[in-house]
Amino acid sequence: MALACRAPSVHNTQPWRWRVGDHSVHLYADPARTVPATDSTGADLLLSCGAALHHLRVALAGLGWRAVVHRLPNPAEPEHLAAVEFVKHEPTAGEVAMAAAIPRRRTDRRRCSSWGAPQAVLSLLEDRAAEEGALLREIVGSRARLELVAAVEQAAAWQDADPAYRWEVRSWSGRHADSDGVPAANASAGAPRHGDVRLREFPGGELADRSDEWEDDGAVLLVLGTSSDDRLSTLRAGEAMSAVLLEATAAGLASCPLSQPLEVAATRERVRDEVLDGLLSPQLVLRVGWAELGADPLPPTPRRPLDEVIEDRGTA
Repeated sequence: MALACRAPSVHNTQPWRWRVGDHSVHLYADPARTVPATDSTGADLLLSCGAALHHLRVALAGLGWRAVVHRLPNPAEPEHLAAVEFVKHEPTAGEVAMAAAIPRRRTDRRRCSSWGAPQAVLSLLEDRAAEEGALLREIVGSRARLELVAAVEQAAAWQDADPAYRWEVRSWSGRHADSDGVPAANASAGAPRHGDVRLREFPGGELADRSDEWEDDGAVLLVLGTSSDDRLSTLRAGEAMSAVLLEATAAGLASCPLSQPLEVAATRERVRDEVLDGLLSPQLVLRVGWAELGADPLPPTPRRPLDEVIEDRGTA
């Protein structure tokens, strides 16, 4: 359960609850930890919970259990996102490696080095997303990248103009000792911009880049998409996000999810139509690359104590 709760989440809100039964674990969304000004549709919450579900599956596999997952098992209870049962399983070396990547994964908002990510690794990331029912597309064309970068800028400008959003992101920023939110040590100082890509600003950040400004940022932009944008597709996209991030971590790459351009309806449509040619529903943008040489390790972001997220140890 501790490994499952290491999953990334919007603003590090950790919007999940767990119930542990005699033979199963149940995942619930926690509506008390929504961020409505940022995530008006609830997509970020579902992505976050999907990542926690996949982290749980990976942790179980590394410990010798195959997870049998029933997603959205109770239509009358929409907050009940998954029921997970277990079957004894001999872990493979790859499953152990993925479980070991969980505590090492970080959301790295710093510049990346100018070295490009190996194509073999990018292909592997695409395979991991496909295994979870999603498609991962590298944005390589100049027009597609221009549209994606413009969507990021447009969404940031619209959100920054919203007082409710500014208050909300400040309330989850710059935390040091709390069990949630984005700590100052993990947030960039000022409004981070790497090459042509702007990242979300968390006020109070203390993370400074060491790279020289002349050096190109070699991070690639990847868009994670699904055939639909219903709740099940978004939950599965969260599982795919987790699979991609853990595989990138195992390969030694730095990574950072970018949900901002998909939190505004107009820019989400722009990414769908102009970047994905109207063929997929965009779920998340990911930034992946090599950390700069000599970059200091990032501290782990805080997590809520397990007794705050596990509600019931009785029969569920």
